[in-house]
Amino acid sequence: MAGPGRGMGGPMGRGFLTEEEKANKPKVTWPLLKRILSYLKPYWKQLVIVLICIVLSSALSLLPSVLTGRIIDDGLIKQDMKMLIILIVLSLGVTLGANLIRVAESYLNNWIAQHITFDMRNKMYRHLQQMSQGFFTSNNQGDIITRMTSDISGVERVVTSTFTSILSNTITLVAAVVIMFKENWILALVGVAVIPLFTIPTRWAGKTRWSLTQESQECNDEVNGILNETLSVSGQLLVKLFGKEEYEFARYKDVNHRMIKLNIKESMAGRWFMVIINTFSSVGPMLLYLVGGILMMKYNSTLTVGDITVLVALLGKMYGPVNSLLNIQVEWIRSMALFTRIFEYFDMPIEIKTAEDAILPKAAKGNVRFEHVEFAYSEERKILKDVNFELESGKSIAIVGPSGSGKSTLINLIPRLYDVCGGRVTFDGVDVRKIDLKFLRDNIGIVSQETYLFNGTIRENLLYAKPDATEEEIIEACKKANIYEFIQKQEKGLDAVVGNRGLKLSGGEKQRISIARVLLKNPALFIFDEATASLDSISESKIQEAIDPIIHSRTSILIAHRLSTILAADEILVIKDGVIAERGVHADLVKQGGTYAELYETQFGKALEAE
Repeated sequence: MAGPGRGMGGPMGRGFLTEEEKANKPKVTWPLLKRILSYLKPYWKQLVIVLICIVLSSALSLLPSVLTGRIIDDGLIKQDMKMLIILIVLSLGVTLGANLIRVAESYLNNWIAQHITFDMRNKMYRHLQQMSQGFFTSNNQGDIITRMTSDISGVERVVTSTFTSILSNTITLVAAVVIMFKENWILALVGVAVIPLFTIPTRWAGKTRWSLTQESQECNDEVNGILNETLSVSGQLLVKLFGKEEYEFARYKDVNHRMIKLNIKESMAGRWFMVIINTFSSVGPMLLYLVGGILMMKYNSTLTVGDITVLVALLGKMYGPVNSLLNIQVEWIRSMALFTRIFEYFDMPIEIKTAEDAILPKAAKGNVRFEHVEFAYSEERKILKDVNFELESGKSIAIVGPSGSGKSTLINLIPRLYDVCGGRVTFDGVDVRKIDLKFLRDNIGIVSQETYLFNGTIRENLLYAKPDATEEEIIEACKKANIYEFIQKQEKGLDAVVGNRGLKLSGGEKQRISIARVLLKNPALFIFDEATASLDSISESKIQEAIDPIIHSRTSILIAHRLSTILAADEILVIKDGVIAERGVHADLVKQGGTYAELYETQFGKALEAE
């Protein structure tokens, strides 16, 4: 808190609750407050110093107003030059001291706020990292990022503004009222009676401006939406292809015009507000001068010019704190809502984690067994039903089936991206829920259809799998993934930047780098989840050349749409409606004339002809 009046929720700020905020007011309970205070506890020493600074600076900030009366009465009216100089120097010294204390208080306040947000961000990031895959697929990504950034950043404003604002403004207000009544109780009553007149236009103008600001923001969002849609690469292409340039320009021009009108209204509302406020701000002092003059002239009061000046100055000091405290309920509700939103995420249980009695094997072979496995994302629809199969070390299984049959879900259960709802999945004979989670995932390598690369170099993306990998290991993995020739052609080789999500590379190049990354990881079990889907025939062929040796030499599971990949597997599982409908080798399954034969004719027959 840098001084009285700081943290005002007046018309320039958000002094009013939105309809959504009113509907979602958090219930303030002692456990909630206790939990909030727990984040302040580690910094209680610094907080004590901040509180002392607030008390001192608030008290000292009122002294110059009191000294002004002495300057007038004892210095100017009595024409005492020495006293005048002493009082002026003292007033300047007090002002300097109060400002220096505020600087110290501001530094400590920000230091505490930054450290609290540092602690909360770390805790939130660690917590989110431990959440299951289901959490990220069922929650909006923007909301997750907002909790991690804006909400926690809002805590900093709460600590530096709301909490200290209450204390500072309360101290200033109480001290000013006490001094005023000590000076003259009649004028003090007049001054206190005038204050509500000041708050009425403040609330009215604030509500008007807040309403206009909301409309302006909505209009601005609409403008940004049009720009994002029509000026993006894909959007601009669509506009050109359909000849909609004039239509989009007219739409933009209309919204832009509405926004300009709202901005002018908002600006003028501010001007009228200042006119009203300045007028009402003058009413209080004028009344004090009038009543003070009557007391001095008509009733021969001991009241002096200096006393009246002190009371007028103190009245001015009260405007800010009163207005701030009137709006404190709004800030308080927002602060509690902020903490409630953050705690809501903290309280989400970590569904998938290493068991307390988890087993940490010395090595992994890669044996996988599904025993009566059941799985559902929701109670309404089961994805997998009584799935049973076994994959021995060194063998390979191909999984085929119609879209949505549960193929990807099945393989996601092995590294525990999700946990089974019934039955169990074992890895080397041990229930995956009983194995150390890091060990389990370290020994499973997945190459998915949608490859994700970080915005860095090829080398950095490969080292993500094995940070201590040697140059020879990296090159060997790239050769096996059939990507080394491409890397050599790059000007910077392994240090070539791949761009955001690998956008500087083709789909096939990204996929082969992904395979090299998994090879560098050297897991006991390889899983290929439609690794060649949505690629052109040349890229598909190069990826197939990389995958084939792995299938024949390593324990692997393949979800594929390419016939040669499926034929290379030791066994084929046909998943339909969440169950293993058929299993066996290619020739036998074709003869059965079931689901696999149908898939073969519609999906694989043409692929076979192409080969």
